[in-house]
Parts: sequence; structure tokens; C-alpha cells
Amino acid sequence: MDEQAVQSYRELRGRLAEAEISERVDALTEMARTVRRLDLGMIERAGLGHIGGDFSVTDILVTLYGAVLSVDPQNPQDPERDRFILSKGHSAGALYATLSVCGFFPEEELATFMAPLSALNGHPNRNKIPGVETNTGPLGHGFPVAVGHALAAKLQGSPRRTFVVLGDGELQEGSNWEAAMTAAHYDLSALTAIVDRNRLQQGARTEETKRLEPLADKWRSFGFEVREIDGHDFAQLLDAIGTRGTDRPVCVIANTTKGKGVSFMEDRAEWHHKVPSAEQVQIAREELSR
Repeated sequence: MDEQAVQSYRELRGRLAEAEISERVDALTEMARTVRRLDLGMIERAGLGHIGGDFSVTDILVTLYGAVLSVDPQNPQDPERDRFILSKGHSAGALYATLSVCGFFPEEELATFMAPLSALNGHPNRNKIPGVETNTGPLGHGFPVAVGHALAAKLQGSPRRTFVVLGDGELQEGSNWEAAMTAAHYDLSALTAIVDRNRLQQGARTEETKRLEPLADKWRSFGFEVREIDGHDFAQLLDAIGTRGTDRPVCVIANTTKGKGVSFMEDRAEWHHKVPSAEQVQIAREELSR
């Protein structure tokens, strides 16, 4: 735990709770810039990572941790904490950078990303990193676990919420739709599934690999309340993620851009796991500082 970062995080949460929407958006925008710059440095040092998907999901993670989730870095195992699961576990870099900014562990540990025996592996490990709820990496596993968390909260009469971020390519895994049926059957209104809809997966576009559209209609047919938004618009993210469902689970389809924030990475399939050169890192840093 990083006590100074925890204090800064608590001050941010307290300020945003009372702030006008424009101030909340400005603060989250700056937090997202920080997370992307940290993530870029991690991937540069490691020579490994999934920077395209990291950057597409960053604004979602920042909104959750900066303004929505009820979590405490000083008590990450609080039984009544909200649960968050990054089902697209290959975007661990963005999650680590966000957790660090919020004080779950010191920023200095980010330098060990993907190093031998590092806790910051290429996929999140709940046994090694405070704030990680479940190990993810094999796609299609995180959503079923999230449904279990949400069902447990309902059976316990707890108001805690459960959130899960899924990659859109990940939706080709059938286990997600089994979980969706279960969530709707039990009316898990405290469950929010967020689809990082960047329309790219490893090597190709999702619609070329296995067609997902009409995606919103699919989720509705499984019994979800669907909210379709711009996944880089903080005002829309706050509105869509901030409120729980009425009597059904919620699916937020967040339309995003792979590699968001860096011009030569945006909407390019090769940046699923390509590592930038030293020259490209410098260009990216400049663009992420604007």
C-alpha cells in the first residue's frame, strides 16, 4: 500500500463526490493520462504487453476506480467492498497502473511488470496483488465469476455491486452467454457487465472473425438492460456505470478505440500486443501529455 497515493486518491474521491460534472470529467481525464503514461513506461521496460487493449479500456477503469467503485486501498478485503473483475486479463497493465495510482501498491512496483517472479504478471493474480478479485487471462472466465459474486451479494442481502469488463472478442466464448442467462434468471440488478467494444482482436476485426452485431439486441434478448455509450466520454461513462439496474442486470456497451490516445496506434490490429520502439515511445509520450 502507498499511503501518500491512498491519501491523494481519497481526496480525489471526496472532491469528485461534490463536484460539478465538468470538474469530474477534468479530473478523470487527467487521471487517465497518468495511467496511460505509466502503462507505456511499463511496456517499454518489459518489452511485452497489450498496449492497444490497455489504452481502449483505460477510461473505463479510471471511471470505475475514480468515481464509482466502493473500495478502500487500506482495506482491500472489506467484505462489503464492491467487486471488480477484469475478464480481459491481458489488459493487466492498465489495471496495475490504475491500482497503483489509487494506492493499492507503490508506483515503484510497476517497474517490475512481467519481470521474473514479479507479482505484476502478464495477467492479474489475486494471490499476489491487492485489489485483484480473481485470476483472469483465459477468456470467458471472468464473467461467470462476476455472476457468482453478484448472486452471493443478493443471497446475503448486501447492497454491494459487481462490475466486470469484457473484451468484445472475448464474447466469442460461449461461457459468457451461459453466465448472462444465469444473471438474468436471478435478476442480478447489482451486476454491471461492461463490454470494451473496440472492434479489434488479435490479428483482425471482430466482425471479420466472428460477427457480433447486433450486439445490443443480443444482450437484450438475454434479459439485460443495455446502455450503449462512447467509452471515452467520461460524462457518459459516469452516467451509464454509476447507476445500477432497476430489476435486471446491466450491460454497458462502451464503444472504444484500440490504442486510444496515441495516433499511430489507434484502431490498428497490430497494436494488440506490439511493443513500441524507442522513437515511438517518445512520440506517444508527447501525445499523451497534451
